[in-house]
Amino acid sequence: MKYMLRIIVFVFLVFNIYAVSSFATGKKISKIVIDAGHGGKDFGAQGSFSKEKDITLAVSLKVGKIITDSIKTLQVIYTRTEDAYPSLVDRHEIANKSNADLFVAIHVNSTPYTYTKVLEGYKTVTKHGKKVKQPIYKSIRHHETKANGVETYVMGLHRSNQQKDAIDEFSDSVTNGVLNPDDPQTAIIIAQYSQAFLKKSVNLGSKIQEQFAAEGRQDLGVKQKGLEVLAGSAMPGVLVEIGFITNVEEESYLNSEKGQMEVAMAIYKGILAYKNDLER
Repeated sequence: MKYMLRIIVFVFLVFNIYAVSSFATGKKISKIVIDAGHGGKDFGAQGSFSKEKDITLAVSLKVGKIITDSIKTLQVIYTRTEDAYPSLVDRHEIANKSNADLFVAIHVNSTPYTYTKVLEGYKTVTKHGKKVKQPIYKSIRHHETKANGVETYVMGLHRSNQQKDAIDEFSDSVTNGVLNPDDPQTAIIIAQYSQAFLKKSVNLGSKIQEQFAAEGRQDLGVKQKGLEVLAGSAMPGVLVEIGFITNVEEESYLNSEKGQMEVAMAIYKGILAYKNDLER
């Protein structure tokens, strides 16, 4: 009896792992969520004359329009289309409830402030009965940086349990109903899906980075980070940092129509390359 039970469990696992493997290599993409970072009360990073929330919205709408105009079979879903602030939970819930196949968040990078001490003058103080001059310094904050380029983030492994929970919660749409929540083997299958999502996310991120590099932008690579908006999404997803708002040249570029269109086209071409690779 135990031998037969092991055979049944083995067959179940093989069948479901095959289903996950097929998902990882051959599922067509019909819905994509475009998430413009920040918004409303949340300005995001700030440059010398602009705010991250405005750049991300402008670029996100351009990416969505290019996709809608060029790929008629791919539905675009936005987390925001105006200067509003959906919470991080709201953003991945929009994606999960719409049964989307991809999640692409668009952000703008920045660097920390640096400080320098500047001598303002002196004041006379009394020490040990003697009058001495004491220097007065002022701290000047600098936000400008020479850092430049584009980088893409995928979900950090230390938050994989959060994504597994999201897959479990939305298992009917993610796995086409093949999972039984009462079966102890479900956790194994969910882990397989989570690994497949990560692999696909890295693939998508790499293709987006390749497009930016082809345009002459500095390629800072694909990296992992424990981001809430990615960890809570029950699908492959990336967060693209499209440039540094604290770099004077990149800030001007990201606020220009030319720069925004080039950024949007690079993201679109990366998505298209990923889609074509997955579906062929």
